[in-house]
Amino acid sequence: MRVYILTIGTRGDVQPYIALGLGLKSVGHEVTIATLKEFDDLVTGYGLQFAPLRGDFLKVAQAAETGSTSKKRWNPFQLIRQYIEMAKDTLADEWESAQHADVLIYNPAIFGGYDIAEKLGVPAFAASPAPMYSPTKEFPSPFFPFSNLGPLNKFSHQLFAKLGPAMFRRPINEWRRDVLGLPPAKGDRLLHRKPVPKLYAYSKAVVPRPADWDESSVVTGYWFLDAPADWTPDPELVKFLLQGPPPVYVGFGSMFMNGGKQKTRMIIDALRLAGQRGILATGWGGLSAVDALDDMLVVNSVPHDWLFPKVATIVHHGGAGTTGAALRAGKPQIICPFMGDQFFWGHRVADLNVAPSPIPQIKLTAERLANAIKYAITNTNLQQRASSAGETIRAENGIECAVKHILSNAY
Repeated sequence: MRVYILTIGTRGDVQPYIALGLGLKSVGHEVTIATLKEFDDLVTGYGLQFAPLRGDFLKVAQAAETGSTSKKRWNPFQLIRQYIEMAKDTLADEWESAQHADVLIYNPAIFGGYDIAEKLGVPAFAASPAPMYSPTKEFPSPFFPFSNLGPLNKFSHQLFAKLGPAMFRRPINEWRRDVLGLPPAKGDRLLHRKPVPKLYAYSKAVVPRPADWDESSVVTGYWFLDAPADWTPDPELVKFLLQGPPPVYVGFGSMFMNGGKQKTRMIIDALRLAGQRGILATGWGGLSAVDALDDMLVVNSVPHDWLFPKVATIVHHGGAGTTGAALRAGKPQIICPFMGDQFFWGHRVADLNVAPSPIPQIKLTAERLANAIKYAITNTNLQQRASSAGETIRAENGIECAVKHILSNAY
């Protein structure tokens, strides 16, 4: 069976789908991951086939934001027009590479997967690391930065479902007409007269399955992508870990920040106030490298499954993948969200008492972060709860669950 997996975005939007692809490949299926060109080596390095997509929307947004000045603000309408043109390229690439798929798995954050499956008449699965696409009364849409909206919870999901595709509705319908030969889309809830199966790659222990979901929404457990078998850590990192007590990890994934040097200095100040050593992961997250310090180490990126069990606590942006990796490691975490579902995960881990309350990036100061670090490291109850959560998640096999569900519903 030829399985085509479609996703786009940051590394955190790609890794879980590679993990799922490896699970499908292990039971004899041919898997192609279609995503941005920069992830070619990552995908093929794990032995999966790769198809390139144009459309790096995050980098365009970053360029618009960092290129703006007080004298010349970036024009949001110009950015929207640019997004629409980019979406046309993305849709063209998707269709070119997916025409021989027997099964389609797509991240609903990128448009086109549903439409291609409709055209090909093949089974399709919407797969997401957050419960974005199944309305419920139990919590608001993770797209919005609220922990609870009470009677408006379900409405917030419905609002997200309308707002999300609104910008791209016209180019998608033109593409459906001109390329796929299909009428305008009437929604993406039903495919081949049945509800689209939705696979959510997180643990029920973290977000229990809502009672008002139907059978088309499945919580599988996390899809972790571990480091390749031949990966070895930098000797300098190993030496640093052995030279003192477990350090605090600080990394903001692929989130960009203005003032990287100032942010880095603020984080160093917070670690000093908390009396802790630190590992600062620069990655794409806007943290700048600093001069070598005895109690600080700057790294580009390190596999979370190797590093997280070795640190004292984990400070991060709240991406679904990093949140899951910290939970799996059984370590307390501190979430400093920027946007979207990062607030959702920040509130969720705080509710589970495995993390202090999230600190939004716009409110992040050295003092606030230092206090949160002290709390995470000294609170015995929080540490025990984090350790227990880790045991639960390590006992799950989200990839196996997802593969079984896909295979049982693809024939």
